[in-house]
Amino acid sequence: MSNKRKISVSRWYRLIPVVFITYSLAYLDRANFGFGAAAGMAGDLHITSTMTSLLGSMFFLGYFFFQIPGTLYAANKSAKKLIFWSLILWGIFAAATGIIRNIKILIVVRFMVGVAESAVLPSLLLLLSRWFTRKERSRANTLLMFGNPSCMLWMSIISGYLIHSVGWRWMFIWEGIPAVLWAFVWWKLVQDKPSEADWLSTDEKNLLEKSLQKEQETIKPVKNYLISFKSRVVVLLCLLYVFWSFGMYGFVIWLPSIINTAPGIGIVKTGWLSAVPYLMAVIAMIIASYYSDKTLKRKSFIWPFLLMAAIAFFCSYLVGSHNFWLSFTLLCIAGMSMYVPYGPFFAMIIEILPSNVAGGALALINSFGALGSFGGAYLVGYLNGSTGGFGASYFFMAVAVFLSVVLTFIAVKETDSR
Repeated sequence: MSNKRKISVSRWYRLIPVVFITYSLAYLDRANFGFGAAAGMAGDLHITSTMTSLLGSMFFLGYFFFQIPGTLYAANKSAKKLIFWSLILWGIFAAATGIIRNIKILIVVRFMVGVAESAVLPSLLLLLSRWFTRKERSRANTLLMFGNPSCMLWMSIISGYLIHSVGWRWMFIWEGIPAVLWAFVWWKLVQDKPSEADWLSTDEKNLLEKSLQKEQETIKPVKNYLISFKSRVVVLLCLLYVFWSFGMYGFVIWLPSIINTAPGIGIVKTGWLSAVPYLMAVIAMIIASYYSDKTLKRKSFIWPFLLMAAIAFFCSYLVGSHNFWLSFTLLCIAGMSMYVPYGPFFAMIIEILPSNVAGGALALINSFGALGSFGGAYLVGYLNGSTGGFGASYFFMAVAVFLSVVLTFIAVKETDSR
């Protein structure tokens, strides 16, 4: 008992803060584009709203194409090395967003930010699966995923002040530098697997690795990646994540622009208001991940929250522009609700697939999520620009997230009974 307690404490405080900060920086350099767009990027670059939407979504195209090769390298070689170089590259490309003035080169740069970040999330999830057992995994994943809403929480406020003080170009530059510096901290603090950790005793390493191996014995074997990619559950989870990401990144990328159009709300106030749904998400994710690990019922912590998000988006559509504060409240509920299922969702994937193919499946599912993110970021921006309002995009996101609810029921019937 004492050994188990000692292992648990040392893993939690040594690994989780590092992966949390790493993912926070990854999310910073993709989500701050929304603030650049709200701060007048289109006017300064003399581009149309359609081109602004394309710039915002190009990140996800790069993210889609290069995710599987990167994650396979992390699974078979080293997640530590892959993420080290990813941090350096995405920090450089993200900072370049604030320097480059040629639109064609800027499109390439935003694409390359996506390429550099593409394998980071599945590689981090894969890394955690080597360090945390099934009864811990949803909490570990959720603490990693906290990097997403918590980054949005402080980034929304800081970006608002940075743009107000030095402009949107310097915001991109200042917010790209930390990733490059953090790469060297990451290299110093992280090991790929328990056997490489000099802060664990031999007995502690053996205890942890035996526990993880025992879990693998309960999972039906899958011969190779191709078989896992063609399996019914993986295909359905890919589709589920596409529709979920339509709503998620339509929300994340364009929330600042939606808020900034309200009368009397400047960029600083936009930053503070944009932080609200992410604060709500952090609190809700903590509670949901605790009960998900306690009950091991993953599906029960996915579909209800996605359904809540779909309803909130639809109600925002019905409210329209007649009541800003009611619409804003509904958007906060939608944003919070889309974040809550992340920990249970990714824990579930690791638990239904054996370790020899789990990394590739994670990458495939997340890459399809990136495709949905590309569609959501582009289509929501396009709908907002072409209709002159937000009603059409609210309806679009409501339908997309509702379809992810339906697919949850079709895809994951067996996991709650394990």
